Amino acid sequence: MDYVCDAPDDKTWFRLVTEAEAAAESRDLRHAVEKYFRREREQALASFKPASTVFIEQAIGLEDHIKRAMPLFLTLRDMDGAGLATAMLPAGGRPDPGFTPIVVGPANADPYPSQGEAILALARHFNIALDRARCYPYRR
Repeated sequence: MDYVCDAPDDKTWFRLVTEAEAAAESRDLRHAVEKYFRREREQALASFKPASTVFIEQAIGLEDHIKRAMPLFLTLRDMDGAGLATAMLPAGGRPDPGFTPIVVGPANADPYPSQGEAILALARHFNIALDRARCYPYRR
């Protein structure tokens, strides 16, 4: 995981970088972020164009391309490392009108009542709107 930013109450946002981290997030928070992470990684992989035709050199820059091309998958953790929420933001964390960010809590619960300040900290960090009406997909 890569550090992203701090949030109130000794919470921290991290970026999920590997499939293993996404799998652990899915297991620990009981949702399907791993499935979406894999799908987005495969799409980013398919869009990679090697700079060289030499076989041994074809993967140079691949991981950097994947990090730039795929959406950001983020996890909110408390000071003991417990997962509190998961977010998916547009690639690079830049506003994208064609992309709907998603923020969910454990078991796809609404994270806004308990983690609203931390979500606001993430929104401010990326200068992107993360309001509940748009980002929480399971409104009832």
